[in-house]
Amino acid sequence: MSAPDLTAALERIPGWFWPADQRLFEWFLSDQDASGDVLEMGTYLGKSAVLIGGHVRRGERFTVCDLFESDAPDADNDAETSRSYATLTRHQFEQNYLGVHDTLPEIVHGPTSVILDHVKADTCRFVHVDASHLYTQVADDVLAARTVLRPDGIVAFDDYRSEHTPGVALAVWEAVGRLGLEPVCVTTHKLYGTWGDAMPVQERLLEWLATRPDLWHTTDVLGDRRLVRLNQRKKPKPAQPQSELDRLTAELRRTTAELKKVTAESRQAVQALKKATKEVSVLGPVAHRAAGWLRRRSTPAK
Repeated sequence: MSAPDLTAALERIPGWFWPADQRLFEWFLSDQDASGDVLEMGTYLGKSAVLIGGHVRRGERFTVCDLFESDAPDADNDAETSRSYATLTRHQFEQNYLGVHDTLPEIVHGPTSVILDHVKADTCRFVHVDASHLYTQVADDVLAARTVLRPDGIVAFDDYRSEHTPGVALAVWEAVGRLGLEPVCVTTHKLYGTWGDAMPVQERLLEWLATRPDLWHTTDVLGDRRLVRLNQRKKPKPAQPQSELDRLTAELRRTTAELKKVTAESRQAVQALKKATKEVSVLGPVAHRAAGWLRRRSTPAK
C-alpha cells in the first residue's frame, strides 16, 4: 500500500495517533540495521497497529496485546477500561486491521501482565506501550518491554506527559532515572527510548529530520543526556494569487474612500440640522406673539 493510501486508511480508523508519531514509527520501523519482532501492548481500534503491520518484514512476528471487551484483572484497571473503552471490541479491531492487511497479527486477548508468556525475551526491535494508564500496570509494562527488547531496540510510551495520566509519567521517568532507559526523542504524546546507546540513534534521527520540512525539532540538554523534541509543523494558509490580492486591496481602498465621503456628508447634515433647530428655537416666541396679535385683530369688538 502506498503512503498516501495508508494515511487515508489511518484517517478512517478512530483513535489517537498523530502525524508526527506516524512519521517516527515509519522511520524507526524502516531501520534496515534493526532486526527482530514487533510488539504493541494496548491497541484500541488498531490505528497504530495498522501502520506497524505495514513495516513487518518476512520472518518477523507482530504481536498485539489488549483486553478488548474482556474484564480487567483488578478493580482499578476494570474501572479505567469501563470508563474509557466501554465500546471497544476485538471484532472492531480485526475489521479495521483486515481493511488494510491480508492477515491479522498474533493477538493476545488479555491483560499485558501475561505478555511474557507469549513473547520471548530479547526478541523485539520495536515495542509500543499504550495500555493501562495506572502506575502499577505501566511499571510492569516497562519491565516487560525491557525484557523483550533487543539491546538496541526502541520502545515508544504513549501519554507520558498528559495531565490525565500521571501514572504513566511516573513510571516512564522512573525508568529513565532508575532502570537505565535512555530517552531518544519526544513528541507531544509519546516518548521514544532505548536500553541501548541513544547517541547513534539520535545522530541518525537528526540527519533524517534535517530532510523533513513537515517536522520541526530542537535538542535539549538533560544533565549528561540530550533529548530531541519534535512535532508537526503547522501548515501555512495557502497564499492568494497576487492578482487577487491586488484586486482586494483596490476594492478596500475604494470602500475606504466612499466611507470617508459619506462620513463628511453626514457631518454637514448634522451641522445644518443643528443650525435649523437653533433658528426655530429663536423664532418660536416671536411667531407665537404675532399669531396672538392677529387673532385679537380679527375678533370683533363687543
